[in-house]
Amino acid sequence: MAFVNSPGASTTKRTRLSPQQRRAQLIELGTEMLADRPLEQISVEDIADQAGVSRGLLFHYFASKQEFHLEIVRESSRVMLERTAPDPSLPPYEILRDSIANYVDYVTDKRQMYVSLLRGTPSGDPQMRAVFEDTRSAMADRTLAQLGGIDIEVTPTIVLAVRGWIAFVEETTINWLTAPELGRDELIDLNVNALPAVALAPGMITALLGTNPDTDADTDA
Repeated sequence: MAFVNSPGASTTKRTRLSPQQRRAQLIELGTEMLADRPLEQISVEDIADQAGVSRGLLFHYFASKQEFHLEIVRESSRVMLERTAPDPSLPPYEILRDSIANYVDYVTDKRQMYVSLLRGTPSGDPQMRAVFEDTRSAMADRTLAQLGGIDIEVTPTIVLAVRGWIAFVEETTINWLTAPELGRDELIDLNVNALPAVALAPGMITALLGTNPDTDADTDA
């Protein structure tokens, strides 16, 4: 069994943790530190101090510092997918917009973490890139499932286009975080409207938006 120091106590008080709890605690501490520093600056010593354990004990749970950092990134990706999940009770277009709004709000709140992971040292590591690709695939699968749910046939062309759209959303959002010349809602609209423009034929756009684009264009003219 492992132990944790109770924060704020004048004398060290230790609480028993199971190995699974201790491992989860160490990863959680790592994700918290990732909010204000690059991954490569999260040291084993700092984590051990925060957890109230020895440096050597940390390596009882992780084979190396690299493995520990990889688990931090996996957990961060898992949380992002969880926090950006849309409300399935909404109409199709609103589901899409809700998901993108959740995404923009989450990465805005975690700006340092998001930029450092995708533009920093981790982006060059093959194992880290694999985690990022898994996350992108999960986001694409979520979007494809939504399209399938409104009777849009998910062809190889649409799969490829949605993957390209995910890359577009990621790139526009990370550029917006570093140079926010658009408002939040403008960014969300840009990302949302790019999906039908890139991936869908006019009839499919009608199914997604619940409107006839040609009729809307005539009305606006």
